[in-house]
Amino acid sequence: MSPLRLIFLALAVWGAIHPMYWFLRHMAETGGGLSGLIDAWYVNASTTGLTWDLTIAAVTLTAWIIAETAVRRNWLALVAIPATFCIGVSCGLPLYLFLRSRPVT
Repeated sequence: MSPLRLIFLALAVWGAIHPMYWFLRHMAETGGGLSGLIDAWYVNASTTGLTWDLTIAAVTLTAWIIAETAVRRNWLALVAIPATFCIGVSCGLPLYLFLRSRPVT
């Protein structure tokens, strides 16, 4: 496996674990569960802007994944879409790049 693929894989793992730690910590501290976390995304203009920034990035990444998957027929790369929306762009993007960069056989 190339060094670049290892970097993409490491970033995908980090992008899954690190943000999830903070999400779970917030939910544990507030006891609000997922609805409390979503409410926190809109607590002020700064967090609302960041929420929309990440939402637009996630939708853009999804369009790119679908377009490239249709051309490349790399169906496994579609797993990056649920990773993006269930975990975040910090996991979905490097996961997609990892899956996209695999050697073609």
